[in-house]
Order: sequence, then structure tokens, then C-alpha cells
Amino acid sequence: MIGKKIYQYRIKRGLTLSELAERAGIAKSYLSNIERSLNRNPSIQVVEKIALVLDVDIGTLLDIHKSKENQLETEWVEFVNELKESGIEKKQIQEYKTLIEFIKWKKENEER
Repeated sequence: MIGKKIYQYRIKRGLTLSELAERAGIAKSYLSNIERSLNRNPSIQVVEKIALVLDVDIGTLLDIHKSKENQLETEWVEFVNELKESGIEKKQIQEYKTLIEFIKWKKENEER
């Protein structure tokens, strides 16, 4: 399971196996074995290095976040990361918030 998560986040971040291994300071073959579930129990130190490079919480890779509340939090963090990756800066968020509030207002008034 951890291998699949690492693979998904690596692809989502646009990293090759070699790039992730190099940035995390681990052997490419070792990372490959983790991703293919040949090694299902990497050390916490290795998982920590990988999580740092992938910019995800260790708990996400370990699938510790089982409650819906934590899943929602993870979704929000991922959403914010996607905004950041798309080039949106913090100061622009207020503009988008205003737009979202307008859309909500419009939908509420259309339903009446």
C-alpha cells in the first residue's frame, strides 16, 4: 500500500523514479522495490525522506489518516498545494474567495 501511495504522489508531482531517489538520498533500486511492493516495510527514516521530497505528510503515505475529518484536511492541503503549483499566490486568494462567494450567492438566489 505504501508503495502505491509513493508512486501516485511521485507521478502527481511530475518526478521520475531517479529524481525522487536522488532528492531523497536513497538508491533508485530500493525506491523501485518499495513502489512495486517488493519491500513493504521501509524504515521510518526512508519514508520521512520520501515524504519530504513529495511534500506530503508521513501519515498520508502510511495511510494513518483514516477518519473522514483527516481525509478532508488532506484534501484541503492537496488543493492548496495545487493552487500554489498553478502559480496562485497568497495575496490572490482573496480575489478567488470573493469570486467563490459571488457564485455561492448566485446559486442561492437562483434556487429561490
